[in-house]
Amino acid sequence: MSSVPEREEIPEEYRWDLESVYATDEDWEHAYERAESKVEELARYEDADLSDGETLLEVLELRDEVMRLVSKVSSYASMRSDEDLRDQHYQALSARASSLVSEASSAASFIDPAVQSLSRDELEETIEETDGLEVYDHYLDDVIRMKDHTRSAEVEALLSDLGEVLGAPSDTYGKLTNADLTFPTVERPDGEAVEITQSNFTKLLKHEDREFREEVYDAYYGTLSDVRNTVGTTLKHSVKTDVKLARARDYDSAREAALDGPNIPVEVYDNLVDTVEANVDVLHRHADLKREALDVDTLEMWDLYMPLVGDEKPEVDYEEAKDHIVEAVAPLGEDYQQRVAQGLEDRWVDVYESRGKRSGAYSGGAYDTQPFILMNYQEDIESMFTLAHELGHSLHSQLTSEHQPYVYSNYEIFVAEVASTVNETLLTHHLLETVEDETFRRHVLNEYLERFRSTLFRQTLFADFEHRVHELAEEGEALTPDVFDETYRDRKELYYEPANVDDTIAREWMRIPHFYYNFYVYQYATGISAAVALVQDILDEGEPAAERYVDFLQSGATDYPLELLRSAGVDMRSPEPVERAIEVYDDYLDEMNALL
Repeated sequence: MSSVPEREEIPEEYRWDLESVYATDEDWEHAYERAESKVEELARYEDADLSDGETLLEVLELRDEVMRLVSKVSSYASMRSDEDLRDQHYQALSARASSLVSEASSAASFIDPAVQSLSRDELEETIEETDGLEVYDHYLDDVIRMKDHTRSAEVEALLSDLGEVLGAPSDTYGKLTNADLTFPTVERPDGEAVEITQSNFTKLLKHEDREFREEVYDAYYGTLSDVRNTVGTTLKHSVKTDVKLARARDYDSAREAALDGPNIPVEVYDNLVDTVEANVDVLHRHADLKREALDVDTLEMWDLYMPLVGDEKPEVDYEEAKDHIVEAVAPLGEDYQQRVAQGLEDRWVDVYESRGKRSGAYSGGAYDTQPFILMNYQEDIESMFTLAHELGHSLHSQLTSEHQPYVYSNYEIFVAEVASTVNETLLTHHLLETVEDETFRRHVLNEYLERFRSTLFRQTLFADFEHRVHELAEEGEALTPDVFDETYRDRKELYYEPANVDDTIAREWMRIPHFYYNFYVYQYATGISAAVALVQDILDEGEPAAERYVDFLQSGATDYPLELLRSAGVDMRSPEPVERAIEVYDDYLDEMNALL
């Protein structure tokens, strides 16, 4: 039987080095106490006169010190918790850290209203007269920009205090789907029993035996359906939380509120959805190719993950994946390449799936730590691409931390998803140009086509669904599981018109954790669009374009996302990058069609 190992069965070299953050939990406790003390110190400035430049600088520097301490404490506790969501000790540490984050945010909540009480002219004069305050120029400009949507210091403190509670729907959903739900064990056609998990579900849907795929599909969604009302309730309250917070800050919609933080006009969101849906026939072409490749009359939902080139795909062990990725990023310069290689040797990565471990993958860490990457590596090409993706995030964080003060270290997700997808795109070009094994090449091409399908089109589908259910909440409509099903199925039918959109897939919204992230998913689609354009420039121009791109990574949050991308060479205010990405997708479909 294929079973998921316990964590202690994974060799140390394949587990991330969290001891580099805190050698022991006792060290974490000392850091927690120090952070608590600093939070209290910051809170005592609540009535300070921030029109005085020296006082303002003092408060901002203390605020940064507090947040650096808190983020390190929180990051460690969260990653320890993700190692095994059944471990109550680290669940407790993570909960305490989450409370500390809320307390720190509450303690700092007086700063923005106090700054916004000044006029822009007064603030500019204060910056000019106070040595050291110029570091905060862009940050203060952003605070003033948000003046119309910032409440009184008292209300801001209350909203910050509620942060921990308002995150309950997401937390509940995560615990339910990752820790409490147990999916069935199914028997492969060869007789081997395998337990379905969140991490291996889509991999099992790539098995060549169609009846087995259908069995996995039905078993997985059958288990999810048992908790349909619970998941529907968590999503309903997550959406309503977004709506109520937007109204509390005087926004017309939850989407406007979410996009205003990083200063992204809603037109960018609409451009993405409109452009993708105007070109959905390209996705239909991909679906038709799958139907032909599988030699079936009707493409079913359990067929969607099947490769165009069959199930007999090459295995890619972790060591081989590391080598390919290091070679692939060479166009970004020797320094970038060496950083990637060193990170892979320095235990940045928690590599393999283990029982109770959080599913999926992410890049984590804090300003004062090395980057960390959670993986659930599955020995395949897809996992290799996921590793390259997360390394893009990690290098972005490392370069930002080295070149920017803490205040500009938390770059927006809008640009983060560009950094990750550039690595994926470079990996594709490298493999198609250097690997001679034709079977391997076909599977690489298939994987990149799947990345386009799942990142550009699928995430835009998600974004459209998310927007629609938030609109329903804003119009006072009841959000029930049936409403979610109906809304999701409508979008799925548009995007996958050539396939049979069955009743079961209407519940796919239940397995998407990103719906709890408040208008997050669209940035995957804008990210791949920008990344495709940037890589084409890097490969065409060479060093000048690569230097512009690395400068963009080093810039962190020193400017607004659209301006940072413009400096790197991409204008996301225009639909052109999205159209350009779809053209590349169409060209690769031509190439795959010729191979087939």
